[in-house]
Amino acid sequence: MKNPKGVLFDLDGTLLDTADDLGAALNYVLEKNGLPIVGRDKYYNRTSHGSKGLIELGFAEQLPCYNFDELRTDFLNFYSENICEHTKMYPGVEMLLEQLNSWSIPWGIVTNKPEALAIQLLEYFPILMACPIVVGGDTFKQRKPHPFPLLHAAKVLNVEPNQCLYIGDAERDIEAANSAEMYSIIANYGYIEEEDDVSNWCGDAMIETFSDLRSFFE
Repeated sequence: MKNPKGVLFDLDGTLLDTADDLGAALNYVLEKNGLPIVGRDKYYNRTSHGSKGLIELGFAEQLPCYNFDELRTDFLNFYSENICEHTKMYPGVEMLLEQLNSWSIPWGIVTNKPEALAIQLLEYFPILMACPIVVGGDTFKQRKPHPFPLLHAAKVLNVEPNQCLYIGDAERDIEAANSAEMYSIIANYGYIEEEDDVSNWCGDAMIETFSDLRSFFE
């Protein structure tokens, strides 16, 4: 698709590299429970799976011995208190978003991150905080891979779904975009695990860097 009328983005692993702050939250919970911490090489690409996936990674076969809800609460509390110690925008994000603004192309964020945490994090990045729509994983009953959050965001932007790009780094992102009849783009620079076969995700396109998105507007 060339010259889309609107653009929607996933957040973690697409606009922001949040892995080290989420990894720190995981390691805090592990240490609190007397378990060994997990190295960056292990948690980095699991980040796209959020608190649940990271806790499952760290506790592994010992997870049934613990109260998962308590672990997740400790994880999210620590993360909220340390939400932007290491998080940064991917190279090229600010420049392209400024260009979208200058071209009057509306854009928004649809993430499975809890809405309150997403908004808290965006406050550290003024250009992201200025977007007109942020949909979190708990904004509605449905979350990705259900298409509803994407369709709602497109409606807010006043853009027809088939004129909208959606960019994400997880299979559920591409599934949601395809179900919403949007043009789906795999962010291959994001949190892709070794066992992920992105060729099976049925994305319409794939980018290796965020800056590659510019080609869709030329």
